[in-house]
Formats: sequence, structure tokens, C-alpha cells
Amino acid sequence: MDTRGRGIPGARCYRLPVRLVADPEAVEFVRARGGRLFLTMTRGCCSGGVRWLETATKPKGRRRFERVLDEDGLELYTPEGMRLPDELELRLRRFPRRVEAYWDGCAWVL
Repeated sequence: MDTRGRGIPGARCYRLPVRLVADPEAVEFVRARGGRLFLTMTRGCCSGGVRWLETATKPKGRRRFERVLDEDGLELYTPEGMRLPDELELRLRRFPRRVEAYWDGCAWVL
């Protein structure tokens, strides 16, 4: 495991089909809720070309998910066939308390 995170103190980096950079607080938050994190994309309401990343510790809807990571008590799931970024960053947001995901450093996906 690579422990160099882009300016995130204590971040861990995982080398997979995607480079995952996760701050320790985000990892502990997910572990405390069963260790599974589901990543999905949602479309913007106006143009539809921009998508945002959403995370949840339980699957939403009837989507089929595939596991793309299972390491150190953290499992990451994405919808089947979802394109992955070069780097996925996970951070814990304080209010409301949730994990936020960043696609190659951005909060949105084009």
C-alpha cells in the first residue's frame, strides 16, 4: 500500500484499476457502517452533461454493483460497467457528516 496522499495528512493510497486516496476519517466512517461504500453518478438537472459523484454505505435503488476494491476493511462498489477515474479521492465531510468523492480531483465528471 502506498501511503502518499495528495496533501491529505495520514491518507492511504491504494493501487488498483483506480488509484484510491482516502483520508483516515473517511475510512473509519465507512468501517463503522459495515465497511462498504457505494459510489454512483447523478446527472445535473439543466444540461445533463455534468455529473456529480454520490456515496452511500448502502446501495440505492435497484442498480447492480460490482466490487472494485476490498482492502483494509474497506469495500468499494460501483455500478456495473462504470468507467473509473485515474484517481478517486475520499474525504469525510463534517456537516452533514458523509463521505465525499472526487474524480481526478474534481467534484464533477464531464
